[in-house]
Amino acid sequence: MSQYDNTNRGQIWPNDKKETENHPDFKGSINVEGKEYWVSAWKRKDGANPKAPSLSFSVQAKDAVVNAGKDVMYGQQSAPQAPPVPNGGGSFDDDIPF
Repeated sequence: MSQYDNTNRGQIWPNDKKETENHPDFKGSINVEGKEYWVSAWKRKDGANPKAPSLSFSVQAKDAVVNAGKDVMYGQQSAPQAPPVPNGGGSFDDDIPF
């Protein structure tokens, strides 16, 4: 079986776990230039163009990309981690220069 290139492609599916009005009607993922994003979509209110849903995108956490086949609740992800501090961050005994 051949390998497909999914770069710049995505999909959304009906959200069968929608419990409140704030939860998206559809959810899925998209790959843009090699970076994975979560996609959430809401149906428009009555009278609006039904072919133009409201969309929201958020960057997938690194561990979420690995676990993309597992159930992730409503495209939410954990809070971003702080970048590592060079040299271990130094000592708290340093003098403050002011």
